[in-house]
Amino acid sequence: MEIAVERLDNGIKKITLRGKMDIDGTNQIDLRLSSETSMERANVVVDLSEVDFMASVGIGVLVRSYKALKLRGGKMVFLNPQKVVEMVLERTLVNTLIPVCYDLKTACEQVLQ
Repeated sequence: MEIAVERLDNGIKKITLRGKMDIDGTNQIDLRLSSETSMERANVVVDLSEVDFMASVGIGVLVRSYKALKLRGGKMVFLNPQKVVEMVLERTLVNTLIPVCYDLKTACEQVLQ
């Protein structure tokens, strides 16, 4: 699993995840994702377009990061999940907690509201 972080012009932090969010994959990114979402107040777009599998452990890592971010007054949205990942988010109702957007412009508008 890989993680890439970039700051967009509007101050939003875009975090791109690549690979499988299984036990091994989430162990590889958990610490970095936690530090990127819990150290400061930020608005974060998590790009899931290159995540092709998500287990419950992956959901746990994302929800923990969301809660840490929310405690500091930040917001998080998911961007463009693959169909299999989108189904997991829907079945676990995570999409009712963390909004899902399908283009970067909408995602940025959502976290800036």
